[in-house]
Amino acid sequence: MPTLNRHNSGWRRLLGWDQHPAHQHHDQWWEETRRRLLPAYVEDTIESAIPPEEVTKIAVRLRYLIEEVIPCEMEEELVTRSHSKVITRQVVQAAREAGGVDGSPQHNDCVVYCLLICKRWFRHQALVELWDASMHQVRSTACEVLAKLIIESEDDQQYLMHSVLLRRYSILIDGEPTLPSNVIEKAVDLHALRVIGSSGYQKCISHLWRGWLVQDEDDPASFVDYKDRDNTSFVSHLDPDRMRAPMYQNATQVLFSILYLVLFTIAINTINRNGDLDGIEIILYLFTLGFIFDEFIKVWKAGYYILGFWDAFNSVLYSLLVVSLVMRFIAFSKAPSEDPLLKGPREKFNELSYNFLAFSAPMFWIRLLLYLDSFRFFGAMLVVLKVMMKESVIFFALLVVILIGFLQSFIGLDIAEDLQLSDVTFIVQAMLNAVMQSPDFEGFEQFGHPFGIILYYCFTFIVMVVLLNVLIALYNSAYEDIYDNADDEYLALFAHKTMQFVRAPDENVFIAPFNLIEIFCLTLPFEWWMSKQAYERLNDVVMAVLYSPVLLIAAYVETRTAYDILGNRRRGDADDDVVEEWEQLQVSGNSIDFESDGWKKTVEIVKPNVEDDLAVVEVRELRAEVADLKLMIEALTRSLSVEPESKQSKPETKSLPEPEAEAEAETEAKDKDIDIDTETKTEPATPSEDAGEGSSSATLGAPSELK
Repeated sequence: MPTLNRHNSGWRRLLGWDQHPAHQHHDQWWEETRRRLLPAYVEDTIESAIPPEEVTKIAVRLRYLIEEVIPCEMEEELVTRSHSKVITRQVVQAAREAGGVDGSPQHNDCVVYCLLICKRWFRHQALVELWDASMHQVRSTACEVLAKLIIESEDDQQYLMHSVLLRRYSILIDGEPTLPSNVIEKAVDLHALRVIGSSGYQKCISHLWRGWLVQDEDDPASFVDYKDRDNTSFVSHLDPDRMRAPMYQNATQVLFSILYLVLFTIAINTINRNGDLDGIEIILYLFTLGFIFDEFIKVWKAGYYILGFWDAFNSVLYSLLVVSLVMRFIAFSKAPSEDPLLKGPREKFNELSYNFLAFSAPMFWIRLLLYLDSFRFFGAMLVVLKVMMKESVIFFALLVVILIGFLQSFIGLDIAEDLQLSDVTFIVQAMLNAVMQSPDFEGFEQFGHPFGIILYYCFTFIVMVVLLNVLIALYNSAYEDIYDNADDEYLALFAHKTMQFVRAPDENVFIAPFNLIEIFCLTLPFEWWMSKQAYERLNDVVMAVLYSPVLLIAAYVETRTAYDILGNRRRGDADDDVVEEWEQLQVSGNSIDFESDGWKKTVEIVKPNVEDDLAVVEVRELRAEVADLKLMIEALTRSLSVEPESKQSKPETKSLPEPEAEAEAETEAKDKDIDIDTETKTEPATPSEDAGEGSSSATLGAPSELK
């Protein structure tokens, strides 16, 4: 039933009845197929390090935090800038502690993973709620910023790499847990450039690339430290399992690619007129067969969703080589020509075979770029080409629609002219020439006059003026976007390449064309009946023989690296630390004490405050000055009020409000004007009466009272 609903939903979206984007439409395919990427002997289901329900709760808490911190649409720069007033230290600390709220168990290890989950949720919500797309995009960016700040603020590198970045977690979707993944994988899948560009993430990628962090043989869901990285013994590093390290796999692939290109160059420059296969050509086609098997195994293990641009490119190259080999076999079946001046069937098929081989020469050289992307120059260039190819999809989609429309129109004119479809080749060639900016107007002057020439002018204008300028604008935009983030894009490409090797490698690494030896000499004859331990020993022996040159070089490099690691540990530095020029004086023991010579105090005085804006600092200073001025005015007012009252005979200098002062003045006036006995009772004046009325009433009432 769920499958039927998915199909119906697809048809509804195709017909425009359902415009709601599907959940996980970007990376669900990888989640569904990654299980088959596990090693052959590991069949147990990988479980989340923390219960999926708890991880989901933490993700919901973080989502609520982001929604409250960013309640409205704002500029992205306010979130991404250093010392942001939106993503403050308090917000970062609250996010870091989201794993332990209200006495729940401390699960802060998965906070970064949950932030990436929230990023995916906000990205999906931006597609659903287009009216608030900008706000959700800013929230998605805030998730990345928080994750990066948490990663870079963690001092315990062991905890960061093993518990935060490499430990696998899962969440609940429709009541069922997803396949566990870690932060390294999730950041690559979501193309989270800020997280990938963080220092802790890149340190972890560097350790994975060098093989210092390897998957546990018993538990592929966890990673362990390579125990012999500080071992200075040369023999200890002669281990076939070291071929699992991405660095050595990549180096071997580069060597095989160069050798593959050399074999092709020799084969194409030494043509055999008689059609026989020489040793170089046999090795070349064996390499091709190994690469073809590698592509098939990749699809069989991971599914067709794993296929990308380079897989399609390699498939075309291998297809041309297979066709060339088939033409050579057909030539073998034909008898050679008796006349050396005439070409018989054998010579023609042999020539056709070499034509296909020569036709694939550019693809051989382009294929070499696939294995050079670990170098920064080629990696950045490949990222630009990849984005430009994606942007060109819009152009080619419009071009195909326009080509089909005008082609149908020209074919209709051709049929209407003589009731025959005779000029299809001319029409297609003329349209392609127009796309290549070489139109042919003369051929359409008498073609369904005047409709043919008018249609061709319209087609040329649309293609050459409109569509090609659209393509140029798309390429320019793609190049500018990549150029602005060239470093982060390269780091993302390198992380993706590392994860291709690490994500779930085979237990026995046989790089093509050595995979032919694994298939035909090990798997088919031995794996089905031999015990696991014996089969592993056999594979180790075969790998040690095949990779012996690479293993010798790797052992030498790792031995030198072990001495560097021990030196770093003696200084108290990290294992991968490199002594730079400005650090050499400190390493030699002649370090400078900035505090003793007073330089630190001088720097503290002159260094600017980069956390606060200059306007904010000035306002704070002005507020402090106003507060001081207010205190001075109050003190001055107090001193001025004390001086007149000190001259009075009364000891009390209490100041009264204005109505009470007037009443007291009236009372004093009465005492002065009226001389009465102290026991005589007088009626007090009301506060509402003025001084004159009070005085007169007291005077009038005095005689009657005296009587």
